Amino acid sequence: MKLLRVGPVGQERPVVMDDAGNLRDIGEPEIDGAFLASGGVARVRDALGRGSLPVVEAEGLRIGAPIARPGKIVCIGLNFSDHAAESGAAVPAEPVVFMKASNTVVGPYDEVLVPRGSVKTDWEVELAIVIGQEARYLGSREEAFGVIAGYAISNDVSEREFQLERGGQWDKGKSCETFNPIGPWLVTTDEVGDPQSLAMRLWVNGELRQNGDTKNMIFDVAEVVRYLSQFMVLEPGDVINTGTPAGVAMGIPGQPYLRAGDVVELEIEGLGRQRQTVGQA
Repeated sequence: MKLLRVGPVGQERPVVMDDAGNLRDIGEPEIDGAFLASGGVARVRDALGRGSLPVVEAEGLRIGAPIARPGKIVCIGLNFSDHAAESGAAVPAEPVVFMKASNTVVGPYDEVLVPRGSVKTDWEVELAIVIGQEARYLGSREEAFGVIAGYAISNDVSEREFQLERGGQWDKGKSCETFNPIGPWLVTTDEVGDPQSLAMRLWVNGELRQNGDTKNMIFDVAEVVRYLSQFMVLEPGDVINTGTPAGVAMGIPGQPYLRAGDVVELEIEGLGRQRQTVGQA
């Protein structure tokens, strides 16, 4: 299934897309951790199968992030060997883990703001995992797959000077306002199939900048979830950004970073497409 949230900022309405592309009201207050933990996906699937969900008029509706504000956003850095190489970093022996503020999340077509004082705002197309069950100390890949509710597209927008040249950890270059567009859909695991066989692409002003595939992850989806559960409790509604392939501005000599007026478009196979116009904070 494809779950999404539509409507003005702060007033999003949870819906599901049926096989004909119609949006249907799911009759739930929100798509969030409580919804996922309480069997919400199964309830919606059953109601959709019975044909009992009313159609929502979609024309003109803004699409928000498909998951309401996550409890946490956990990110995996340098998870594609080609991106590690363009960053001048060695291939990591273990996943590189950092956190991103949960209030960075915006919708897939919302404006992305270049922070004040920024000269190196960059793009990153990533596969996002949405956790559906509480997880701690997972012991196998099977257990890891069992706690995943679904997947979405994530743009892990990053400010490289803040991240790498201002001292401390990466978080301050990752947590600026609007720095995590997610969506348009939360696609459930049964519809996605193999998460390690998804093409992923990103364009800036119509020029292809990233052209990768999730099969090239150093640490795959199951290992990322299993690994993280050894160090933190993963909760329903948490988001994990799993890393980006080569092609970011930081890795291309002479490539300009994002500025107001630029347009970023990104897609992952089976998960839809995003488009953001860049503004100035």
